[in-house]
Amino acid sequence: MDRILIWVLPILIFLVLPKSNSEDENVKTALLQFMEKLSAGHEQNDQNWGWDINSDPCNSTWKGVDCLGSQNVKRIVLNKFNLTGILDAASVCTAKSLLVLSLKENNISGFIPDEIGNCKRLSHLYVGGNRFTGDIPDTISQLINLKRLDISNNNFSGALPDMSRVSGLLTFFAENNQLGGAIPDFDFSYIKEFSVANNNFSGPIPDVKSKFGADSFTGNPELCGTLLSKACPPSPPPSKKGSKHSSADRFLIFSGYILLAVVVLLLFALYLFKKNKSKGETVKVVKKGKVATASKEPSRTSSESKTGGNRSEYSITSVEAGTTSSSLVVLPSPVVKDLKFDDLLRAPAELLGRGKHGSLYKVMLDNATILALKRIKDSGISAEDFKSRIQRIDQVKHPRVLPPVAFYCSKQEKLLVYEYQQNGSLFKLLHGSQNGQVFDWGSRLNVAASIAESLAYMHEQLQEGGIAHGNLKSTNILFNNKMEPCISEYGLIVVQGQDQSFLSQSDSFKTDALGRNVAYSTFKLDVYGFGVVLLELLTGKLVQNNGFDLASWVHSVVREEWTAEVFDRALILEGAGEERMLNLLQVALKCINPSPNERPSTSQISAMINTIKEDEERSIISDP
Repeated sequence: MDRILIWVLPILIFLVLPKSNSEDENVKTALLQFMEKLSAGHEQNDQNWGWDINSDPCNSTWKGVDCLGSQNVKRIVLNKFNLTGILDAASVCTAKSLLVLSLKENNISGFIPDEIGNCKRLSHLYVGGNRFTGDIPDTISQLINLKRLDISNNNFSGALPDMSRVSGLLTFFAENNQLGGAIPDFDFSYIKEFSVANNNFSGPIPDVKSKFGADSFTGNPELCGTLLSKACPPSPPPSKKGSKHSSADRFLIFSGYILLAVVVLLLFALYLFKKNKSKGETVKVVKKGKVATASKEPSRTSSESKTGGNRSEYSITSVEAGTTSSSLVVLPSPVVKDLKFDDLLRAPAELLGRGKHGSLYKVMLDNATILALKRIKDSGISAEDFKSRIQRIDQVKHPRVLPPVAFYCSKQEKLLVYEYQQNGSLFKLLHGSQNGQVFDWGSRLNVAASIAESLAYMHEQLQEGGIAHGNLKSTNILFNNKMEPCISEYGLIVVQGQDQSFLSQSDSFKTDALGRNVAYSTFKLDVYGFGVVLLELLTGKLVQNNGFDLASWVHSVVREEWTAEVFDRALILEGAGEERMLNLLQVALKCINPSPNERPSTSQISAMINTIKEDEERSIISDP
């Protein structure tokens, strides 16, 4: 009975709390303007739609409007309303919490305005079956939370915008329009429904991961590819125009090449002479195993620094005499094809932070490529084992796990090089400045599902080698240029059996009654770390002491039957689904179970979170 009360009580609290007026007067006025333009000036009250300035969209009967239990408008569904006006996106996007906008099967004309990009939280946009014309605005590609997009059965023309930034797209319907040009990049790994049939697209059909057939592309005479049994024409040879020169021209060009080569050789010889001459005059102090300051001028500060104060530029130096560029192992990557160890030595490096297991630097190469360099201390394994470990990790590819692009290891020094991620970490998004980014319940649930799926894949692929992450936390979850969450620093840390100081506060592996090995324990440590990440997403609170403090606080609140106090107030104010938050909290509590053997596997965790996501999806759509 007590256990039932723990989960039922918060739901009752949400239901019985009094509701205040939801949207302010400005939002209501904007929504009324949106409806007036959409209905071409017809009186809404004559239609018994109930949209009125003297009522409230969430506490009254505004037909087609749903606040999903919150105090803000979340869903507007006006299908088959015989609307004959235009879409005023600027007005409707004033409702900042809007998730679903469905206007299917009306007679709306005009175009979709650029202001549709102001609906930052929009996850479902349905405008199929109308009389829209013109281009699809590029701002639609800025709706990074978009899951379903239906623009079918209209008169849209022009090219589609680049949709690669909308990484979580599940449905895209654009059939029966007049769209043209090449089909842009889509992330077909996740799309479940797709059609661009009966348009004017041209060129090759993209790689659809064997998920869609010819019927998704028929009716486009200029499209080609194996799906349509129509071979694409070979690329035209480079134009020969202007390539015919007289003998004199060819002689002059050849002579110029020879002269240029001589100049380059002379400059290189001068560079070597000056370099040898200045060796004894260098004022830079390089200490063994340390980082030497290359500049006294402080560089720009960063919000993710753990060192405090202003940062300086550094030069990464080798601890071994006679280090050559061949000491650096460059892994297959388009980012650093010709990277040399000397490039890292010369490059200015900004210290991002120091931790128990090493330091992290931001390195800018001469060609403006920005890298992240992890300098590891106390890795717990030999240089040969470290090399083998990193090469094995590099063989296991997953789009949500950042691969190292290069590494260096010796008896004293171990360095790992990654492509720098400009959008920061999950820790920064939760606890730092969001810079206008929306991090609502749907976004947090997507992060949880994506990381769970990535971790489950890595655990499955590397189970035999016993390679777990070893240090999973919100600072090691970064966002790429599409704002997709990615796991970084996978497998860098090897938890030794004698390292009780690392395990004692967050786990109980040292008392494992089954006597499992350290590899098993480290996989279960990853589960604990992921559980703490889930608690951060749900509570919005900082983590200290390897998550032990946050886990203890959550347990104490649940034990006192005040579970509703656990959740981040921002989630409650936006009206996030209480049942789904409680279900995710249950998953987190299973992950941080004091007994490692009672914790679920990462594949089980991924399945549980995907079920919660599907429930969330159904609650939002409700068959608009």
